Amino acid sequence: MRLPSLTHLRCFDSAARHQSFTAAGEEVGLTQSAVSKKVKELEADLGFALFQRVGRGVVLTAAGAGLAADLAQDLGALHNSVQKAVAAGAGRCALRIAVLPTFANRWLIPRLPDFFAHHPEIELNLSTRLEPFDFARDPFDLAIHYGRDNWPGARMVELFGEQMVPIAAPELFASHGLHDVEALMEVPLVHLDSRSDAWADWFCEAGLTGQPRQDGRYFDQYSMVIGAAVAGLGAAIVPFDMVSGELKSGALVPLPGPGLRSGKRYYLVRPHGSAPEAVQTFESWITRQLRQRSQ
Repeated sequence: MRLPSLTHLRCFDSAARHQSFTAAGEEVGLTQSAVSKKVKELEADLGFALFQRVGRGVVLTAAGAGLAADLAQDLGALHNSVQKAVAAGAGRCALRIAVLPTFANRWLIPRLPDFFAHHPEIELNLSTRLEPFDFARDPFDLAIHYGRDNWPGARMVELFGEQMVPIAAPELFASHGLHDVEALMEVPLVHLDSRSDAWADWFCEAGLTGQPRQDGRYFDQYSMVIGAAVAGLGAAIVPFDMVSGELKSGALVPLPGPGLRSGKRYYLVRPHGSAPEAVQTFESWITRQLRQRSQ
């Protein structure tokens, strides 16, 4: 069979991600009706339905969901190939790196001016990935992983562990008398959804009896947890490396008591085998950053 046009595939990919022809149209620069027409033409070419119309919305069929999953990877690979070609045309090379959003925003990106100053010949494309993936199917050059040394089929280089520290906005610290850790029993707490037991672990380390308040604010990203703490919504327990800037500026203050070490660590991950020169350059640079961090 002949391959469908790229426009048809992009319209379907966008509609599948948004579960909306209207939102897809806004993303690809077409009207809702134009996206709907492109998807119907793609369905006609393939010979099966990609969406079921439910009320005023759409949901993927089983076949549509399978195509959407594969197509997202294929379009990502195509985008990566074009980006590398553009970089090569300009006399540079490009690396595609899978990152964790808070690590990227709070640790990596603030250090990238140094990387680009020393290596202007290398472009970086950062994309979010939260879980391990197959490098053969999702063509990244590198990935940042938080967890344990258990990424199958990959080479993992340990970066650093995680020291969790309790922090609060200065106003909250003063108004609730947080120089006394016992005061935390009555203070609103900010929680990360995926580590909702962190405060309970810290209470145990600090020798506090009883359980921390569970009626606080919950967020699914550390960047939001940190923002909530800065806004005075509650005390939070976060990785020290993610709030070192706020602690230096005074936007946040540390609470008395112990740190809390996680059994998980951050890793730089890449496929097994020999690494291209640009990958080796990035590995060497991030290693130097870690040496400077520890000094």
